[in-house]
Amino acid sequence: MKLAFATPTPEVKATVPVALFSGSFSERLEKAAHLGYDGVELMVARPDEVDAAAISAQMAGLGLEIAAIASGAVYMVDQLTLLAADADVSRRAAARLEELMEFAATTGAPLVTIGGFRGRLAWAGGQKARARLIEILSMAAEKAAERDVRLVLEPLNRYESDIVNNTNEALALFEEVSHSHLGLLLDTFHVNIEEPSVTECFRQGMAAGRLWHVHLGDSNRLPPGQGHIDFQGIVATLNEIGYEGYLSAELLPRPDPDTAAEATIRHMRQLMPVES
Repeated sequence: MKLAFATPTPEVKATVPVALFSGSFSERLEKAAHLGYDGVELMVARPDEVDAAAISAQMAGLGLEIAAIASGAVYMVDQLTLLAADADVSRRAAARLEELMEFAATTGAPLVTIGGFRGRLAWAGGQKARARLIEILSMAAEKAAERDVRLVLEPLNRYESDIVNNTNEALALFEEVSHSHLGLLLDTFHVNIEEPSVTECFRQGMAAGRLWHVHLGDSNRLPPGQGHIDFQGIVATLNEIGYEGYLSAELLPRPDPDTAAEATIRHMRQLMPVES
């Protein structure tokens, strides 16, 4: 298992509420490398405004991997969602998703995340919009496969989404999409709200062969160790089931982005097995 953190790429000028580290993009990367992070989850809003080659080289020079390309900034900054009341917004969101996949392929990132970026059924006509989301994800997964990139869908708690709130619902939707390049992103903050067990959902996702990415955030969405989630139990479970992917901090940067990033890695390194 490896540790990453979420942070926006240089074209994102607005504040993203779950991003860590302060300063310029270069300064954020340097701080992360100094603390010992393994990788970065890049929150890209507009891929056509980002120099992918320069970012890849910069990160490689610091010994950092690109853990994933996150779609959260597209939703939070540009307010595009795959399910939207305006059909044009949905079309633009689908096109942006394809741009994110192309960016991932160019930079060698293995995953593109879909969280709040999927939108809500209520915005797009209710339950009938479910079929539309399945259609969008099916087409996107096929395009991801062409680029040797995978998509990960994140179950969100009931207060943030009205479709796919837990692992069972995610796996059921994957059956409907039926594509090998669509998998599961489990976020400990959402898991704590929606799952009957904060460990068994990871076993369930891994048993299905779909657990490809993990987000970190405690019960209050602060750094691990500052709420009541049993991260020791989660890490032990992930180690037991053979999860080798990233644990990526996507949480509230309190009291400030640098302190939150340092608190996260300090707490998680105590729990994670030492690599031989």
